[in-house]
Amino acid sequence: MADSIMSKAATMEIPINSNGDTGTLPEDDSLEQVSFQTGLRKKDLQQVMVSGPNLNETSIVSGGYGGPAGGIIPTSSIKGPAIRFNPDYLDRRRAPAPGPGSSNLNTSNSTEEISRGVAVEKLDSVKKWGINTYKCTKQMFSERFGRGSRTVDLELEAQIDVLRDTKSKYENILRLATALTSHFQSMVQTQQALGDTFTDLSQKSPELQDEFGYNAETQKLLCKNGEALLSAISFFVSSVNTLVNKTMEDTLLTIKLYENARLEFDAYRSDLEELSLGPRDAAAMVRIEMSQHDYQIHRDKYERLRSDVTIKLKFLEENKVKVMHKQLLLFHNAISAYFAGNQQQLEQTLIQFNVKLKPPGSDKPSWLEEQ
Repeated sequence: MADSIMSKAATMEIPINSNGDTGTLPEDDSLEQVSFQTGLRKKDLQQVMVSGPNLNETSIVSGGYGGPAGGIIPTSSIKGPAIRFNPDYLDRRRAPAPGPGSSNLNTSNSTEEISRGVAVEKLDSVKKWGINTYKCTKQMFSERFGRGSRTVDLELEAQIDVLRDTKSKYENILRLATALTSHFQSMVQTQQALGDTFTDLSQKSPELQDEFGYNAETQKLLCKNGEALLSAISFFVSSVNTLVNKTMEDTLLTIKLYENARLEFDAYRSDLEELSLGPRDAAAMVRIEMSQHDYQIHRDKYERLRSDVTIKLKFLEENKVKVMHKQLLLFHNAISAYFAGNQQQLEQTLIQFNVKLKPPGSDKPSWLEEQ
């Protein structure tokens, strides 16, 4: 009985708290309690593990009242894996696990890199455009105020001036021929209406039937010949319009590119000359080398476009002579045959130049085109 009482007292007097120190527990005749505090922060938990008791030296108390002294089992006798605390475990638990969003993040990063590269390229192109515009504007004002020199090809410049003057005169011919077509078409329509009226009156007026009939036949014949002449004039207008607004315009567009290239060439040439007259230190030599490279590029462009303009002017002159020779002959023969009243010659003229006779009102837009 005394041994059981001593065992009870020894059991109840060895409490273990969270700090590994012994303390007192409330007396309870039926239960042994061991309390641990929870909710410790990381720092407190580390201190506990460092300053607390060695778990390998702690005894485990089991049993109830009256248990033998053998109920106290040293933990050093229990074999098993060692328990170690890793403070980084809490940090890893707080870090989010990689999921499907990681691939989206990589995609967004690559998209941002591509967008950044495009922005850099645009910025470089704008920078080059600004430098080129500044140099060309400076060269243009220098030429206008007589302070700068310009490259001149006298023979080519003369041919360009002739072309521009020729185009202006051909545009006047085109405008007058278009007006003639419009007026003559109105006259043909009037003759046709007048012939229909004479025909109607010849049927309703027996006493003037022959007279109305003659005039009706005359107006119909004039209307027929007028339609033939109108087809010839329309063909003439169409050919001249193609020559002026397509062939000549294409050559003038190439001439415009040539003039812009000439201005750029002179601008970079003047820039190279200014740098060559300056100091010859290391930085200046680098700028001179870059300027020499740009000068060579624009020189090649200028010479290429000058060659293109020379070739186009030559072919344009040959094409102009060929086209206008045919069209002027058609215009003369058709006008002469019409006003001479030679219907047969007029029809032969249309066949000779492959001109198709247009029916009356064919130049007017259809009702579907008017909608």
